[in-house]
Amino acid sequence: MPVSDAHDSELLRVARDYRERAWAPISNYRVGAALLGDDGKVYGGCNVEHIILGLSCCAERVAIQSAIAEGARGFSAVAVVTVSSPPAAPCGSCRQMLHTWGIERVLMGNLDGEVEVMTMAELLPRAFNLKAPLSSGA
Repeated sequence: MPVSDAHDSELLRVARDYRERAWAPISNYRVGAALLGDDGKVYGGCNVEHIILGLSCCAERVAIQSAIAEGARGFSAVAVVTVSSPPAAPCGSCRQMLHTWGIERVLMGNLDGEVEVMTMAELLPRAFNLKAPLSSGA
């Protein structure tokens, strides 16, 4: 699935910008993410590490949490940018969280301009599904 439009290019640009803001003193592996909200707004996030690794947070989850804090409730795509070649995919926890919030397309890019695009179903087959959508606010 190729990069398809200006939204994809913008998501990759924002994810790259947020990657520069990452706080990764332990792994030195910076990750940036950008979500496309159903409202057309782009929300970004970066990984934030903590000496207690369980308290660290991935870029994708930071982006979702920031967007939720701003009132967003629906999303269609996410871009993730790392230094890895081939581009790295979201971790399992992030895949489930992205799926739960309705993400359908995942763009994975790196600093050299490589981009892979996959559907969430390709990245997370047989995902766990809630009975009620999260967008209800309940």
